Amino acid sequence: MRILLIMPDAKVHRLRFGGWSRSFREAPLTLTTLAALVPGELAADIRLVDESVELLPDELDWDVVGISCLTGTALRAYKLADRYRAAGCRVVLGGVHATLCPDEAAAHADILVTGFAEETWPRLLREVAAGQARSHYAGEPPPALAGLPPPRRDLQANGRYMLPQTVFATRGCRGRCEFCSVPAAGFGWATRPVPEVVAEVRSLPGRRFALNDVSLCEDRDHALELCRGLAPLGKEWGGLATARVADDEELLAALAASGCRFLLVGFESTSADSLGELRKRYNRPADYAATIRAFHRHGICVQGCFIFGMDHDTPASIRQTPRLVAEMGVDIPRFALFTPYPGTPVHARLAAENRLLHQHWPHYDTQHVVFQPRHMAPATLDALFREAYAETYRLGAITRRALASPRPAITFLGNLAYRLYLRRLRSEKDRIFQPEASTP
Repeated sequence: MRILLIMPDAKVHRLRFGGWSRSFREAPLTLTTLAALVPGELAADIRLVDESVELLPDELDWDVVGISCLTGTALRAYKLADRYRAAGCRVVLGGVHATLCPDEAAAHADILVTGFAEETWPRLLREVAAGQARSHYAGEPPPALAGLPPPRRDLQANGRYMLPQTVFATRGCRGRCEFCSVPAAGFGWATRPVPEVVAEVRSLPGRRFALNDVSLCEDRDHALELCRGLAPLGKEWGGLATARVADDEELLAALAASGCRFLLVGFESTSADSLGELRKRYNRPADYAATIRAFHRHGICVQGCFIFGMDHDTPASIRQTPRLVAEMGVDIPRFALFTPYPGTPVHARLAAENRLLHQHWPHYDTQHVVFQPRHMAPATLDALFREAYAETYRLGAITRRALASPRPAITFLGNLAYRLYLRRLRSEKDRIFQPEASTP
């Protein structure tokens, strides 16, 4: 059996030199995990392509083409699916967007997979081989996370990622943020046995890796056990956590001792009203600076994420955000536009209020305005978003952040990535999609 597994181009931050590109992000686990789950008795010839950093092969003679899509990559996924189906390949569509919009995705697939694939993907392939494949396989959340095979990193283009070694320790999230697709997709929450995570990290080449969990420390006891297991390995890592971690001195110390050097933290807003809108009131804007200082005391660099365009946001509140972020001491600021992903409560609310501008999925990437804001025109929100990046990523501001950071090298490289992204923001045309313009 010949299997091609694809992640469509997500337009991630990357360096490009001619036909070669390298992502600023860590390697995704999706394709390497799917490859590891292919039953050994099938003796499959497997090819992985992350289209964000690689070109698709010219061959069209695959027995199975598996495509995993996010909302922002859905149209590209459908285009690829239609192409391979026309060539006679059996196409399997899965991923978050397929789970959120199954009827839409099913129109482009021979087989649809919704939910997690750890249990359904091996069964699907065996049934394909036996000529008994069904049209839909639904994974039950959360799947069993014990005894999983290690990802097939040998099939991954390691040189195409700044951080090629990626591991996961938890699955899903306990939060109920209004805008997030994780609870909307019903992914639930589960933890992976710590000894298995530690054994996998121990086997990785090199000293650095990433934990790609949505919210690593939701289960405090599990997080502490994980940190204690990682500490003797002498490796360094980065991951994601909430601001609440800074209130827990024992957990902070354990993270630092385990080799944590970088955390992405969703502060989301400097407005308590906006945080209430997101169902994230545990974030306290008055404490953000103290939160950053707590991470810094333990040698942890912080990428702070902020969202523009919520109903309590005004042009004045957005304009002051870059200044407030600088005062807080965020090492690597990241700005995003409020995005009503399909299946989320906010998508249903904005649709009911007739405020969705379109459902052109490539713009559902947190980098484009796709709805009518409450207090400004869409074009105004887009301009303020670009202005925030321009102000934040001036060379002088980058230098000050790097010099003040507990991890100057990480901070400088992270800031450099966003300065390069700023060039893309400045050059991109037609940033607000006009549905009528696409109609012949």
